[in-house]
Amino acid sequence: MDFRSSRMPPISALVRCAAKTAAGLFLAVALAAALPAVSIPAAAQDAAPIPPLPIPSPEDNAAPPPQPVQESPALDQPSLDLLLNSPTITTFPQDALPYAPAATPETGKPDDPDQTSLYMMARLTKNGPLIDSGLVWRVYSETVNDDGHLDLIAKAKDGDAEFRLDSGTYLVYTAYGHSGVTTKVTVARGQTSKTIVLDAGGIKLNGVVSKGVPLDLSRLHFDIFETEFDSRGERKLVVRGVKPGAIVPLNASTYHVVSRYGRVNATVRADIRVEAGKLTEVTIYHNAAEVTLKLVNEFGGEAIANTAWAVLTSSGDSVVEGDGAFPTYVLTDGKYTVVARNQGRLFSREFQVTPGRNAEVEVRTKDGNAAGLATE
Repeated sequence: MDFRSSRMPPISALVRCAAKTAAGLFLAVALAAALPAVSIPAAAQDAAPIPPLPIPSPEDNAAPPPQPVQESPALDQPSLDLLLNSPTITTFPQDALPYAPAATPETGKPDDPDQTSLYMMARLTKNGPLIDSGLVWRVYSETVNDDGHLDLIAKAKDGDAEFRLDSGTYLVYTAYGHSGVTTKVTVARGQTSKTIVLDAGGIKLNGVVSKGVPLDLSRLHFDIFETEFDSRGERKLVVRGVKPGAIVPLNASTYHVVSRYGRVNATVRADIRVEAGKLTEVTIYHNAAEVTLKLVNEFGGEAIANTAWAVLTSSGDSVVEGDGAFPTYVLTDGKYTVVARNQGRLFSREFQVTPGRNAEVEVRTKDGNAAGLATE
């Protein structure tokens, strides 16, 4: 329960006051930073990436284009299991036309003699197999309209796509998960085919605590950012809240991954390289553990309800506040002080967090300053 109570005021000020007046209340901080163990072979990209269209990604907060396209979650983040290093998928020539999908109202008007057929295919790499599912296609006008936006001409999903278009030049945006590329395509009378090379791969993230001890995966998630900083000193978010074990398709590049275990201070950062046509599997190590707080009259007794909590560092900085009979937090390893407030009285105790050792910290009302480590 990582939140502030709506029933009682925060106790930061009272905690700091109590911390200043209690002699020897805080111990020295002993925090160790966790570093990911990643082994990724190096490889150069075949070609420079094509500048993308000004189309918001699924994580952007910017206003959507005039005619936004809504995709299902299954297509937004397709699995790469059948595409990466798979010998079961047939590889076709670069611009082969293995079949011609039927036209739909979204891909253009069928049987219009004044329109031409544009057939689109996609691969992860130049010599890789054709992608047969999980693609999202958007065809835009080459020039902006009076509102300063590109007109969405047609769209399609899944694998190969066929569009019925007037002769001319278009911008085609091909998306596969969180990877994407923009291509300028000119169509003339007859049939035009084009194979898009996404130059993309996948990343699969997981986490453990020190020495390979498993952690609560329900409390673990990852945010993926670009490595470059913008003019405001911030990194652009690529995808938020990735679950452990999920495969995320991305353009081949280096990304800044933030691994968060719980919602307090167990955070590890790492720069990870994604290579085209490969699945990069990364395990990130957290020096942290789950801690459950309890205010009791006697050690081993029943937890007292309606208690407000504050966890502090040895220097008196607030780490987390909350309320409840036994809130649970994930904390990085080190020494802390917990302060409980109940019925206007303050009780405190110092405790140690050891990586991988989930524990209960009992604060006794008779001697709230009880020394010692967390009880197992």
